[in-house]
Amino acid sequence: MEKFSQIKAVLASIEKDAEKFYNGGNSAAGTRVRKALQDIKSLASDARKEVTEIKNKAKK
Repeated sequence: MEKFSQIKAVLASIEKDAEKFYNGGNSAAGTRVRKALQDIKSLASDARKEVTEIKNKAKK
């Protein structure tokens, strides 16, 4: 559940930058959004592994 919380926190933290990029054309904000999305991708991958581990433990 910790990874899920981290994903939510990163997503919430980039909301203003996403608005600046999409509505204001601020390219620096776009760079920050891309970095945060890469972080989310990594966290999501870790969360998937964690879910798989827990699911497999439950089957035993």
